[in-house]
Amino acid sequence: MKAELINPFLKATKNVIETMAQTKVKAGTPHIKENRSAYGEVTGIIGMSSETISGSMIVSFTDQAILKIVANMLMEPPKSKIDDEVVDAVGEITNMICGGAKAELAKINHKFDLATPTMVVGKGVEISHYSSDPTVVIPFETDNGSFVVEANLSTKTQT
Repeated sequence: MKAELINPFLKATKNVIETMAQTKVKAGTPHIKENRSAYGEVTGIIGMSSETISGSMIVSFTDQAILKIVANMLMEPPKSKIDDEVVDAVGEITNMICGGAKAELAKINHKFDLATPTMVVGKGVEISHYSSDPTVVIPFETDNGSFVVEANLSTKTQT
């Protein structure tokens, strides 16, 4: 996957988490994913498609990270465990990050349609991307835990 397709996800993630949850994030070094296991305890998955590219984006949070992020978003004390409200918030965060990336990608002439996000709860759950192309993982750190954004975009084959 080209760097020009990765940077919009990095920029959108930083913008959404820092703006909506008043949580500073530090991006780590992107790398290729080597398995199909979910990184964290709560994961949002969203499909993306343009005329020439299709794939998906995943955002997966450790419980410590998402509980604090959601608390900051809602301006209330952190919950003690993941519940339906936290899972719903992950869906909203997934939408916002992917929407931000979509806007950035449009600036370089990639116009995507987005699916409705799906949420998965459970660490280590196997998740398959739409494409067999390599998945790029962008790790992020916060003061309260970590999360990752995964992007798997591949060129559509012409028939």
